Amino acid sequence: MLTLQSSEFILSKDATTGDDACAYTIIDNALLVSVLCDGVGSAARGGTAARQCVKFFIDQFKNRPKAWDIPKTMEVFTRHINSLLFKESMTQYGKIELLTTLCLAVIEGENLYTLNLGDSRIYLLKKDGTFVQLSIDHTMDDEYMSHVLTSACGLSENIDLTILSTPIGVGDTLILCSDGVYNLLEEKIFADMLQKGLGASTIIQSATQNCDPKDRDDMSLQIFRIEKLDPLYAMKHAPLIIPETLSEGQIIDGYTLLSPMMEHKRIWKVLKDSELYVMKFPLKADDDEALDAFVREAWYAKQITHKAFGHAWVPQERSMRYYLMELVEGVNLQKYLKNRPLSIDNAISLGKFLHRAEAHLLHLGLVHGDIKPENILVYQRDGEAGVEFKMVDFGSIVEIFSTNSRAGTPTYLAPERFSESAINESTEIFSIGVTLYWALTGKFPYGEIEPFQTPTFKSPKRPSVINKNIPLWLDSVIMRSIAISPDQRYAHYSEFFYELKAPEKVKPFFCKTTPLIERSPATFYKIGFFILLALEIWTFGLYVSK
Repeated sequence: MLTLQSSEFILSKDATTGDDACAYTIIDNALLVSVLCDGVGSAARGGTAARQCVKFFIDQFKNRPKAWDIPKTMEVFTRHINSLLFKESMTQYGKIELLTTLCLAVIEGENLYTLNLGDSRIYLLKKDGTFVQLSIDHTMDDEYMSHVLTSACGLSENIDLTILSTPIGVGDTLILCSDGVYNLLEEKIFADMLQKGLGASTIIQSATQNCDPKDRDDMSLQIFRIEKLDPLYAMKHAPLIIPETLSEGQIIDGYTLLSPMMEHKRIWKVLKDSELYVMKFPLKADDDEALDAFVREAWYAKQITHKAFGHAWVPQERSMRYYLMELVEGVNLQKYLKNRPLSIDNAISLGKFLHRAEAHLLHLGLVHGDIKPENILVYQRDGEAGVEFKMVDFGSIVEIFSTNSRAGTPTYLAPERFSESAINESTEIFSIGVTLYWALTGKFPYGEIEPFQTPTFKSPKRPSVINKNIPLWLDSVIMRSIAISPDQRYAHYSEFFYELKAPEKVKPFFCKTTPLIERSPATFYKIGFFILLALEIWTFGLYVSK
């Protein structure tokens, strides 16, 4: 999501509405479109042209064709509004009367695109204090004719356009202003004001305090301080083909498709330069929702660097929309444990592995969202004993505290996930617990739950009752992990991991519904003794009273 602090202000030189106009919009929480125009005073309808131009860009950008990239959109729309203004001037007046400067700035992902006609300006104040003018003043070189524009919107039927692309980062500040602002402020003073974080109104009012009213012009200023950028937007709108069908032997960017790894044929084993990889494509070629999900998946995948996950990357140069992953030869845990339980040592290793994987995701503000045996790969390193694990399925990863209650596989979901509670560490620990329970017993603590079913949770059978090899401390860790009530469950990964590492510190765990005789036999018999004693005393009292 694109997040910024915005400030804009227009001050007319007299009591009229003035000839300046500006506006901005943020589209889909990701794309900033900012427009500033200064209607040329010598033209009878300069102010009208400025306001018409601003409205045009704001309206049109909201409905731009999805296949157009930002530079093409800027060019097509600018040529269109320029032609409209020019033709309307010639039709109604026989001469140029609808004439305005134009500054257009668009932030998409980590790129700033700028375009200008006339002498209104676009600046960028970098986080390090560097102050750069991104626009070009289209005016006469002669100092006595410097007020005469050589280019403006509506000046001629054909115009020359230069669209500049500039990297932008968090902490940078984008500025658009008319000549009425920069003519009253020295560049260093202007930069210092912006560096101090002053707003548009304060800067303009300050600039006018000591100037002769005769020297003033209409003044318009827009300031955008970047707090957070949205790289996903640029990834989604990259002009990449999504193939409808894929076939064995097909070559894409040097990668040869060898064999599909899923029935839907959107994940392939591929070969390039004698190395094997995995190539993944969006599930559907014409589904915007599927594209959103795929772009987010690819973005998350390339952020994840822990060895618990397979390495994934998005090539810089692609002719189609896909991302790549390392190929890890192995089988998923479900197939690996067919007709046999996991050993106790491997179960402990699996629990620690799942903690490390989730802890890394937590550092990125993410959770896996679908922990289950099918998403855990089991393999052996060459020449080494024992088994290793890898997490797969980047498609299920979501931001922590997401409220998509049905994300994941029902059998492994915590009870509160069925009532739209947020996904958090505790709900993920529940999924880990169910996975360990199944791996050690071959059964599910709450049975298999069908999609869209709202289940009733009852106290499960302890795993050590099913598998006698499970030590009591591990039994308690699993039972606490799958507790129905979040109050009884581990709240954080660190708590779960600590008890896995320190069996001697694990306290016996009992569900709230467990009878007292099971939870504490000594307490049960002690209470029973006193109840019987009280009953005996009461009976004796009745006998004496008779």
